[in-house]
Amino acid sequence: MKSFNYLKFLLAFLIVSACSSDSNNNNRNQLANFTSQLCENVTGPTAGYWDNAHGLPLPLTQIPTIANPGQQFIHSQYPQLGFTLPNGYSGFENQQGIGVNVFRNDNQVVWRYVPGLTSLSQVNILDIVATEVNQLFAFYGHTGNFSVDCETNATQPQGSFIISKSSRLIRFGNFTGLVDINSYFDTSLGSTFASVSVASGPTAEFDNLVMNTFLPIHWQLLIIDNSVRDSDLDGTPDTQDNFPFDPQRQ
Repeated sequence: MKSFNYLKFLLAFLIVSACSSDSNNNNRNQLANFTSQLCENVTGPTAGYWDNAHGLPLPLTQIPTIANPGQQFIHSQYPQLGFTLPNGYSGFENQQGIGVNVFRNDNQVVWRYVPGLTSLSQVNILDIVATEVNQLFAFYGHTGNFSVDCETNATQPQGSFIISKSSRLIRFGNFTGLVDINSYFDTSLGSTFASVSVASGPTAEFDNLVMNTFLPIHWQLLIIDNSVRDSDLDGTPDTQDNFPFDPQRQ
C-alpha cells in the first residue's frame, strides 16, 4: 500500500482537499455515482475502491477517517504497521510476511494486509490469488458458486525483476471480496516477493464498509502530513476540529 501509486494518489488528493472543507459525508456523495475507469460492471464506492487498488485517484474532498475509533493495532515485529481500528473490530498479527488480519467482531468482515511475503523460488501470482480466494471461502464457509465482477492481470519485466499484478472483485453467496496481489520475481536471486491486500464483507454493506472501514484504514498506512492528523481520534481531522485534543467536542 505504500507504493508509488499511492503516493501519487496522496498528492492528488491533498490538492483537492486543500480547496474544500466539506464534511466526511461529502466523500460518500462524491462516490455515489462513481464509475470505475477499469471495470464498468460496478459503480459507487465499490468501484472507487477497485480503482484505488490500482493507484487511480478518487474525487474525494476529505481524508477518509475512522468515524467511530476503537482499539489501536501495532505489529510487534514491525511497529510501522500500526493504525486505529473502527470500534467493534479486532486486529491479529500475521507472522508470515509480517502482516495483519482484521476481523469485525461478528466475523462478517475481513481486512487483510500482508506486505512482505517471500519465497525462495518462483511463485505464479495466480497461485497466490487462488490461495487468498480459497481462504475467504473457507472463512465464510462458502462452498457454492461465485462470480468475478472485475479482474486484472498484468506482468512486465523491469531490470532483474518480473513485476506482476493480479486483482479480483468477486461475489460469493451474500458476500463481496476484493483480492489484490502484487508480486516481484527477482531473476538474479530466484526469489519471489509479494504483497497481499484483501477486503470482504456482506454485499449489502460493502459500499459502507469501503467508506467507513477499508479506505480509512488504508489512509492511515499512507504518509500523512501532520496538518491532517486526527489527534483525538474522534473522526474529524485536526484542521477541521475546533477541539483537536478533545474527543467529546469538535
